[in-house]
Parts: sequence; C-alpha cells; structure tokens
Amino acid sequence: MATERYNPRASEPRWQQAWAEKKLFEAQNDDPRPKYYVLEMFPYPSGRIHIGHTRNYTMGDVVARYKRAKGFNVLHPMGWDAFGMPAENAAMQNKVHPKEWTYQNIATMREQLKMMGLSLDWSREFATCDVDYYHRQQMLFLDMLEKGLVTRKVSKVNWDPEDMTVLANEQVIDGRGWRSGALVEQRELTQWFFKITDFSQDLLDSLDGMDEWPEKVRLMQRNWIGRSEGLLIRWPLVEGTAPEGESELEVYTTRPDTIFGASFMAIAADHPLAKKAAEGNAELAAFIEDCRRMGTSVAALETAEKKGFDTGIRVVHPFDENWTLPVYVANFVLMDYGTGAIFGCPSGDQRDLDFANKYGLPVVPVVMPEGADPKTFQIVDEAYVDDGVMINSRFLDGMSPKQAFDEVANRLEKVTIGNRPMAERKVNFRLRDWGISRQRYWGCPIPVIHCDACGVVPVPKSDLPVKLPDDIDFDKPGNPLDRHPTWRHVKCPKCGEDARRETDTMDTFVDSSWYFARFTAPHADQPTDPKAANEWLPVDQYIGGIEHAILHLLYSRFFTRAMRDTGHLDLAEPFKGLFTQGMVVHETYRARDGRWLAPSEVRIEQAGETRQAIEIATGEPVGIGSLEKMSKSKKNTVSPEDIIDGYGADTARWFMLSDSPPERDVEWTDEGAAGAHRFVQRIWRLVAESAPHLGGVAPKAATTGEGAAISKAAHKALKAVGEDIEKLAFNRAIARIYELVNALQGPAAGLSGATAPETRGALREALEILIHLFAPFMPHLAEEAWAAMGGTDLVAARPWPAFDPDLVVDNEIVLPVQINGKKRGDLTIARDADQAAVERAVLELDFVRKALNGASPRKVIVIPQRIVNIVA
Repeated sequence: MATERYNPRASEPRWQQAWAEKKLFEAQNDDPRPKYYVLEMFPYPSGRIHIGHTRNYTMGDVVARYKRAKGFNVLHPMGWDAFGMPAENAAMQNKVHPKEWTYQNIATMREQLKMMGLSLDWSREFATCDVDYYHRQQMLFLDMLEKGLVTRKVSKVNWDPEDMTVLANEQVIDGRGWRSGALVEQRELTQWFFKITDFSQDLLDSLDGMDEWPEKVRLMQRNWIGRSEGLLIRWPLVEGTAPEGESELEVYTTRPDTIFGASFMAIAADHPLAKKAAEGNAELAAFIEDCRRMGTSVAALETAEKKGFDTGIRVVHPFDENWTLPVYVANFVLMDYGTGAIFGCPSGDQRDLDFANKYGLPVVPVVMPEGADPKTFQIVDEAYVDDGVMINSRFLDGMSPKQAFDEVANRLEKVTIGNRPMAERKVNFRLRDWGISRQRYWGCPIPVIHCDACGVVPVPKSDLPVKLPDDIDFDKPGNPLDRHPTWRHVKCPKCGEDARRETDTMDTFVDSSWYFARFTAPHADQPTDPKAANEWLPVDQYIGGIEHAILHLLYSRFFTRAMRDTGHLDLAEPFKGLFTQGMVVHETYRARDGRWLAPSEVRIEQAGETRQAIEIATGEPVGIGSLEKMSKSKKNTVSPEDIIDGYGADTARWFMLSDSPPERDVEWTDEGAAGAHRFVQRIWRLVAESAPHLGGVAPKAATTGEGAAISKAAHKALKAVGEDIEKLAFNRAIARIYELVNALQGPAAGLSGATAPETRGALREALEILIHLFAPFMPHLAEEAWAAMGGTDLVAARPWPAFDPDLVVDNEIVLPVQINGKKRGDLTIARDADQAAVERAVLELDFVRKALNGASPRKVIVIPQRIVNIVA
C-alpha cells in the first residue's frame, strides 16, 4: 500500500500544542543542569514578519534544540523592541493610538513566530513599551545618574523645524528631514547623555579577548571607538588678525610629522573663534548659517562638497615665526571631533588636497615613497597617504614619519606659549557620549523633574514608574508630551513647589541595551536578579544582523558595564559568542506604471532560457529586477503564512538553512522551497515505509555485513552533524543529512521479513539517529517520524544520541595515482595496507592496466598514505 504523504498542516499544530502542554521550553533558573543562553536580536513589531526575519530565529532555534538535547538548561526567550517613531507615524496616518497599533502588531507577529515551531520560552516574553519594563529602565537611569554615568549638556543636533524633533544623522537625507522633507537645521539643545566615553579604553581593550565574535565586527567597533595617539599643538594667532582676546588656536593632530606641509587651518562653523569672527562679518555669518543646515554625520560630510570661508585670521607656524597660514571656517570640520580645528596638509590627506586645489592653496609634498626622487616627486590630484621618507621638511628630512612624529613632539614640548607647552602628547577617541534625548511621545520617559528653585531633580524611586499618558493627540507636529494639559505639571519632590516633568523620552537604543539581562529574571522587582543575571550571562550565542555591529552592540557593552558599576550584575561583556547572519533576498518586480509588485502578485513563465513575469491581476508583463533584501517598500517579501500553508514550517526552516552558509545571503525561490518540500516527503516515505518492518526490532549497531555500512554511515553523520551545529555550519550539517538519507535509501527499499536481523537492527538504529539529526531543523517532522517508529515520548525532550568512536574511524584511505607524473585516478585501500599490497592493488586498476597496455611498469613508487606514482 502506498504511504500517505506527510501533511504538515495537520501535523505541525498538533506537535506545537504537545510541546506547549508539557512546557518543554520554559527554562527554570534553579534547574541544576549547566546553563546555556541562546538569543536572537528581538524584532520591532512593525506588523508582519517576513521569511527573512525568521532566518535568524531558526538558526537560534537549531542551537537551542541541540543544546537542550545535549543536556543543557537552555534559555531561549523572545520579546519585542516596541518603542519608536514608526508607531507615532502610524498614529498620525491612521488615527490610531501608538499603544494600540503596537500591541496589535505584537499579537499578529507572535502567532507568526509560533507557527514556525520555535522552541521559545514564551513565559518570559515582554515588550519594551510594557510599563513593567520601562519602570525598571527608569530605575537603571536613576542609578546611573547617581553613579555619575549620566550627564546633561548642550549639544549640537539635527533639528527638523517642521516635525519639531531631533533627527539621528541617518535620518538626514541630502540636508532634509527623512519624513518631512524640510531643510534640517543644526541647533544647540540641552540633551541627556550616557557617559560611554568613561569606558572608551576598556571597550577597546576588551575586544582582543572576544574570540567568538567575527573579526569584521570587532574591527568595526575598534574603528568606531577610534583611539588615536597624537599631538595637541597651540598655534599662535597673528596679532591684529584675530578677534580681541584670542591669542592661540588649539589643534589636535595624529600627523605632526607633516607639519611642514601645512598650508591652511580649518575650524568648525561652531568653533568659538568662528563665532567671534562672524560677529563683525556678515558674509562669514551667512556661511556659518549654511553649514548649520548640513547633517552632522561623518558620511554626510564625506560626500558633501567641501566649502570654506577665509576668516582673515592668520596663525604663526610653530617652527618659523615668518611663516603664516590662513584660518578657514570649513563645512567638513566638526566641533565634536578633537578640538574642532585641524591643520590642512594637502599632500598627505585627500580631503585637504581637494580643499587646497579648490581655493588655490599651496601643496607641498612632505612624505614620498622609499626610493623616489625628492626633486621630481609631486602631488597633483591624489594625496600620498602611505609610509615613506620625509622631504621638504627641514630638520625632519630623511626621517620616517614615525621618527618625525617624535622629533616634532619632543621639540614643541620644550617651547612654551602662554606659560604652557606649545604641544603635548594626547590620546584621543572618536567615540562620543551617547545622546539619548528624543523629542517624541512613544518612548521611555526620562525620570527627572525641572524645578525653578531646585534645578534638575531625579524622580524618587518610590514615585516610579513615570507612566506615559494615554490621552494624547498627534494633530500637531512635535512632542505631544510638551502640550499635554496635565501630565508635565508636577510638584517638585524637594521643595514642593510647581515644577515640570522632563518631556524628552529615551532613545530606543536604550531599550535594547539591557533586555538580554531582563530576560534572566523578567518578573523581578529590581531591573535584574543579580544571581540569575550572573548565572545566565553572558549570552552564550547571540545572533543578529551585521547592521547592528556598531551601535546596538557597543551600547549593550556599555550598559553591561554600567549595570555592573551600579550593582545589578557582575560582568562586563554581555555576549560571549556573536554570529551575524546573512539576509534573505528575493527578486523585485515592477509594473510598467512603476508599481512594485509582491511575489504573490506575479506569475513566472519560463520558455527555455527565457523567463518572464506576468502580473496575475492584469495579465501584463512585469519587469524583473535584481535580488535585494526583503523590504516592504519594494514588496519583495514572502509571508511565513503563505509558505506554511503551502509547504509547512519545516520546509521553510530547512530551505533557509540549507542553501548557503549562514553568514551569507540566501535567495528565496519557489523552486528552492519546492525542492526542500520534496526532501521532507522523501524522509517521510523512508521512515513510514521502513517502520512496519522494524516494529519490535531493537536498535543496534552492526559491525559486519550490510549492517556495518549502515551503522558506519549513521554514526559518522551523528558525529559530524553535532560538530557542524556547534560551529553554526548549518548548511554543512544539512548536506550530511542528505548523504545519510541517500545511504539508507537502498537498504530500506530492500527491507523484508527475510532481511538479516543484524541489518534490521542497524537500520532501526540508523533511522532513529537520522530523526534526531534533523529534529533541530525540522522538529515537527521529527516528532511525526518518531511516532511512526513507535516512539511514545517527544523527540524535543530526548537526549542527543552518542556516537560509537569505533564506527567513525575510517579504515580506508584514498590515494591519488599518478602515471609518469600525471594524475590518472585514485586507489581506495585499507589504511594499514603494506607497500606490497598497495603495489598489487594499483596494478589491478582498470586505468592503470589500460595505460600500461600489458607491459610491466619500470617502477612503482609508493609514498605511504599519500600518493602512488607509476613510471611506465
């Protein structure tokens, strides 16, 4: 009788319910087994999860299920990164409250994730917009404020005058607000900051010991922290050219060796010297105003046209009192970096060279390649930035740049200007304190009160949480908390007089910077239960996108240190192992009228080599675009429900991990999903057709006959798949499972009552091993297959099988065979075969006999366990 097809729509919900009823995935903090914490970066509840989002959750689930089977007490939680601007956008566009919109989306996405069969501990679920969560976040803020890790200071920000809010650098596009399109202004606002710079050196040094992180991520963090050793030089101002009261200009440089190549000074538009100079210069003031309209990000400055304004101020060169240089206000210099002033050496910096060429400033080469001729070496359009030899630099000529650095430092440290050394060595960091103030409603309220008499007063912990009011409106731009009739008005906790709540809310990066610690005790009254946090953390395996390689991971590393210093846990690094998965990509489709079309709206027709996309609704041809990351804007998303309805969750899980290494992008195609589904059915047939012949057969490895080959294949796969999962090499593990299925197909097809008992026992054991091997990837199919084999318990609760070391040793070896120095084939022979046996065996090979054509070889050279060479 033909085996019925496996029906995932009937099977998968049944097994999900069975797991839930037994609470298999709920971790207990007091469980005596060794702890293992696997976590994927939690999602933003945008509305729907597409198949790309679930790739990293499936990766984490494979690890969680495997580690659970290996005897660990596994914590694998899920929550929601739920505050942020999209909810406010939805409130304005759809006239719906951000809270309502957010929790509706969470409900939808929770069900989508559950359909994927993820072994998540839903008992620990929370959203960062839950009052319970942000209450504890406010407690952390107050503890950090008391510890001196929070400060309030004036800062330059990108200000959208239409939406009346601060924008992140990434939200400024071509000088305009990403949503309003209004010209962005640079304003100085009083902002709240976390003092991440207190840990700059520690955050940098600790990267060296994080050997379970990708090197590219560690490098990105090193560059972001940006430690540099340089020289702070005080350049005297030429008397009569500078505003009254100004006598020197401080410049931090990492290249003092190029000081004789200096041709101009450049200062930031908001440098105090620039502001003073602009007081009597309307043109300069207008130029500074133009600079204020640029974004403040490094990327924006790099791509923008370099502009400058000669202030008329001049500085004296430290080594030549007769040499003066012009001081420009430049749009590419930021006050936040170094001292907000640079000296420009055009020959050694491309940006400076472009600037100098634009404004007709001198370009003097001061470093040339080793062996070049100083008389003919020139810089025209391309700066020379490599190592070399100093030239045109007086007493530095002939030195290396490093020697020249030290010589300049040593000389200037001995010269005084205004009773201070003209220069001093200094370590500088690119990293800046983390500004967390956001002028929006849907975020964690900052728990402070402003009193005219007492100043800034922390909200007493007994008065927490500071809850967001529900009765708000988005009829006008700006922060609704600013215009709420009652919420912001409060009595001062110190003096009892009328005061005002802080209406800024926290950057949503704060919410995601400590959630991993909250998961260890999500119902604790304090932000953490220190015992639980210390036992579970650091996260053993953290999984998420490379786009979070800098800010989220850096902020989380800072927060863990801050929580340590405030007594909430006792460690510095939050994530022991980090894995950054590739994206799921899909073709894009666009109608003739410019509309993007979803894959479900398109039919693909193929005739030979020609592929054509047709819009189903209209029958019109559609343009097929490039492979791109799945996104709502281009509609190239695939819904998990569509896949599950058609193929089942296990097919989606299997395909997402089988097609390419997990760190690379994977292309989602219907053909690939269909192929994965065919393999699901193949496994099911293999098990279902074998099971009737194996009832009552004890699983037992065989050492002789056909059974020995079966047992060896199964135990080798068991060893290798476990090792692959440990390395997160999911595609390799899947390839080995394919190989095992191929190896078992023949023996299973020949099963009958006449099959030798040893073979039946070996096949029974091999099929049980197979089920356990694919269970982390396709858990529903594994449960169904286990039940078909007569299992009465759940695979999800069973231990990982142990391989037999004797069965995974290869007793055969493959030797390449050369004839007259050219490889012609291979010889497979026992590893311990002696030289005479190898010679006899190689001369019996068909390709060798054909090459010799009946003649005896002149010589057979056997290099043991490496190669055989025949000289004909």
